[in-house]
Amino acid sequence: MHPLLNRESAANIPARPTSRLGLYLLSWAPITAILTYLMAKPAGLGWWNAILLVVPLCLIYAFVCLSAWYSCKAAPIQTTPPKRLFVTHTVAAVLVSLLWVEVAKLIAYLLSQLHSFQGLDQKFAPQAPLLFAAGFMLYSLAVASHYVILEIEQSRAAQARALETSVLARDAELKALKAQINPHFLFNSLNSISALTSIDAARAREMCILLADFLRMTLGLGEKALVPLREELELLQRFLAIEKVRFGERLHVDTRVAMQAQNCLLPPLLLQPLVENAIIHGIATQPAGGTVRLAAECSGGRLHLSVENSVDPDATPSRKGGLGLANVRQRLETRYGKEAALRTTAEEEFFRVTISIPAEMTEAPAQSAEGELAPAKEMRP
Repeated sequence: MHPLLNRESAANIPARPTSRLGLYLLSWAPITAILTYLMAKPAGLGWWNAILLVVPLCLIYAFVCLSAWYSCKAAPIQTTPPKRLFVTHTVAAVLVSLLWVEVAKLIAYLLSQLHSFQGLDQKFAPQAPLLFAAGFMLYSLAVASHYVILEIEQSRAAQARALETSVLARDAELKALKAQINPHFLFNSLNSISALTSIDAARAREMCILLADFLRMTLGLGEKALVPLREELELLQRFLAIEKVRFGERLHVDTRVAMQAQNCLLPPLLLQPLVENAIIHGIATQPAGGTVRLAAECSGGRLHLSVENSVDPDATPSRKGGLGLANVRQRLETRYGKEAALRTTAEEEFFRVTISIPAEMTEAPAQSAEGELAPAKEMRP
């Protein structure tokens, strides 16, 4: 359908078809005025004769010129040979111009039957070549205009396809990265269960139940693009319950989470690989165990997260090239681009990962008394 008559136009012309058509017909007003003047003065038809003849002629030809859209679509300028383009549109311009002249002669003849306009058809006859030339030029201009509209349509369609492809690629990348995180933890848990079966069958059974509970929850969160921090913390509690079976009293977790930060949105399964890394590379390397500290606050329109663990100064560093940390970094870059920041700090007695992302709220957060962090506490399964 012609873009002027289509409800949704890729050329980004005003939304309502009636408005687009009205603007198009309004653009013919100067053309009508010029033709009226040419017929009234140089041709000597007089103003009233010229107005009654030219106005209906231009109204008819305005709709005739819309047909150029279909010939332009049938002969795209990028793929059609120049010779064919020239012949196609020249023949079309000649035919519609001849038709326009014949319509003008008919209107002049009908008006001449009236007493006030007698002889109008004879006065108009010498002006037929002028009208033919005007019709040829106007149709050619319509062809050029329609090619411009087609180019705009194609350009916008290409941009829309590129944007859709980019969004699909980003979603696919996020799904792939999340899919890598779950098996990474799953393999570690299954290895732990396998080791426990030979020394403590009851604990192995308990860990199987906790693992099933954790995986059930990740299925729900993994389908979402963003989740509130409070839901991510609930998932961490289930994860830590599994790790508690493995490490017992060697594992301690302290949290400092501001109440207002609990309603902030973040990608699901973002903190779990960081806490897992903290346990694997921190707590597991220390015979006496250690502490994982988790902090979160919302300030300055950003959500600030921190995961810190104690380390054994004598242990060989093994953080470089870690899958969990690399996945978190990629997911943040894919979701937020330059708006996200992830930094790691390695000191002699601790290792810290800090994340800063734009704060997005699910609802009005419950404010603490003075907007401070909640008191530190140990997270227990």
